[in-house]
Formats: sequence, structure tokens, C-alpha cells
Amino acid sequence: MKLFTIFGDPVSHSKSPLMHNSVFTNLGYNACYTRTHLKDGSKIKEVFFELALSGANVTVPYKEDAYKACDEVRGFAKKVGVVNTLVNENGKLIGYNTDADGFMFSIKEFEDIKKVLVLGAGGTARALSMKFLEVGFDVTVLNRSKPRLVFFQDIGCATFDWESFAPSSYDLVVNTTSAGLKDDALPAPTKIIKNLLQNTRYTADAIYGKLTPFLQLAKNKNIPFKDGADMLLGQGVLANELFTCNELDKKPIEIQMRKIFSY
Repeated sequence: MKLFTIFGDPVSHSKSPLMHNSVFTNLGYNACYTRTHLKDGSKIKEVFFELALSGANVTVPYKEDAYKACDEVRGFAKKVGVVNTLVNENGKLIGYNTDADGFMFSIKEFEDIKKVLVLGAGGTARALSMKFLEVGFDVTVLNRSKPRLVFFQDIGCATFDWESFAPSSYDLVVNTTSAGLKDDALPAPTKIIKNLLQNTRYTADAIYGKLTPFLQLAKNKNIPFKDGADMLLGQGVLANELFTCNELDKKPIEIQMRKIFSY
């Protein structure tokens, strides 16, 4: 039996085990998927091989650590320096990123997106910002402090910290921070968030499983929003294809994974 896991801190909330085990059980694939609460991102590779894993997903805050741990990084992950999917290929740790395509899958019903504001400057923000630029969006990144904004400046995003932010209008505002995951925090000061919600057509949050304070404010203003569930589904389908070496078809994977969101 092949063993897979998700690394993160926190990780107890993750629906990834339900998603992947639904696929393995119902499509007859001999594998099991678990959770691994990791307190030190530098230990990813060591723990991966200690557990004799065939593959893993990586969630906050270890996606950049996962990139560093890989023997080889492929595809979109090479561009952004962020890995959320690991595969054991003949004893080598191979890294991929399925987050960005998963997010694009989640917002396919949002129309005429041209101008996007990304809140946060972590691994998910890197992946989404790069993908947004690839598809032709105008991208601005807002983060608490300046040092982590250098990457985004280098790839062509407009960048601001909280002190320098000059509000504008956007088609989509996306929260990629962990604000609201374990608390009632907003991803930026209340004044900034309220201004943004007066000047955007759509909102989205990478967090799933709860209505974050950010999305609650959007809901109160009748702004169409998406939580991270569809992003999770989209990236999960792509990750499962990598885990199973494309032995399973994408549509049956999606059907089995989608079932767990109705529980």
C-alpha cells in the first residue's frame, strides 16, 4: 500500500485526507492518505523518507521549505519557488505546484477579471500572482511589511505595505494570508479592508471550511465570494494525478473528491 500525507501547521483542519482517501477507496487504488503535523519546515525531506511516503501535499507555512527540500522541481513550481505537492520518484523528492491552477479552476465563474489585489506575500501569494500575470491580469500585492515584497516587484507586480498603500478599484481581491484560519483577524487593518470592499466586484479567500471575517464582510455587502474549497478541489485533482502517475482519469477523481464537500 502506498502512503501519502499532508504537512502543515496547523493541519488538523485539512480535508485533503478525506478527498484523496475517497478517490483511493472508491476507485480501487491501493493507498492511504494521512495528516502530519510538522513544527519545523526544515525537516520535511527527513520526515518524508522516515515515513516511507510515496507523496505528500504541503500547506501553510511550509511551501517554500518544500521547494528547498526537493531534489528536483518541475513545471510552474520552478517559476515561483513554491511547492505544494511532493512525489517520491525512485528515491528522489520531486516538487510541483498545483495551487495556481487550482485557484484558476475555482474562479472560472467570475467574469471579466482584469485587475487583482493579492493580500499577503507568502507561498500561495507567489503562486497566484505569477499565474495571474501569466494570464494577463494586472496584479497588485499588499503585505504588512516590505521585505517579502521584493519577489513580487521583480516579477512585475505593483506592491504596497500597509503604510504606503494607495487604494484603488479592483475586479478581485484575494486573501492568501492565514488571517481568520485560527482567529477572527482580518488580513489587513479594518480601514483598508472596508475601503477595498467598497471598490471590488469579487472576493476570494484561500481558507476553507469556515466563513472568515474577511469573507463575512464581503457577504454583508453582497459581494460575490469564493472560499478556498474549490481551490482545494482543483489542486487536489491535479495532485492526485501526480500521486497515481496518471493511472486514474481526472473526471472520476474530481467526482470522488467533490463528494466530501457535501458532508
